[in-house]
Amino acid sequence: MSRIVHKFTRKVPHWQPRVTPVKLEEATEEQLDALQVTPSNTKVSDYVLTLAHDVESLKVRSPLFNAIMYDPGGMSRAERELGAIGASMVNRCIYCAAVHADRHAKLEKDTSVTEELFAKGEKADLNPRNRAIFDFARKLSESPVDATPEDMAGLREAGLSDEEILDLILSAALFGWANRLMHVLGDPVRHEVPA
Repeated sequence: MSRIVHKFTRKVPHWQPRVTPVKLEEATEEQLDALQVTPSNTKVSDYVLTLAHDVESLKVRSPLFNAIMYDPGGMSRAERELGAIGASMVNRCIYCAAVHADRHAKLEKDTSVTEELFAKGEKADLNPRNRAIFDFARKLSESPVDATPEDMAGLREAGLSDEEILDLILSAALFGWANRLMHVLGDPVRHEVPA
């Protein structure tokens, strides 16, 4: 038995696509190229295999995602994950919130921030820098035009450089898009063993 997940958690649920993913062994050369599959890299998620139906979009999606989330310099990896969590919580993307909360906790070697966020939401008790990052990502995700010069000043007061602020904006924007793709293409499900 399985059921759709509706509560934020660091335990990553299974993502069940509504569209049949491309089978790796049946993928075209163009799809394999977009998937960037190599003989040593043959584990590809159902989500990415579902996106492989649109080769042109997938070809730009993965490099864009990797550049925003993993490029060196600017905001730390954990803080980029915090921006992704903020956006994913606003967009109610249970799957993305779980994936990025899990990554954040592993990078920080601490679960307290994600536990606090999932227990109290926007009322979470966070240090000033994390509060500024989370609030700004949330505000951008709720309504980008509501982000003000005062919000930017608040980020700078929390110690973020212009390069870090740009990384935060890109992270939140990326997940505004990624969350919506997750929602329309599938559902997070938790498999339960009958008692």
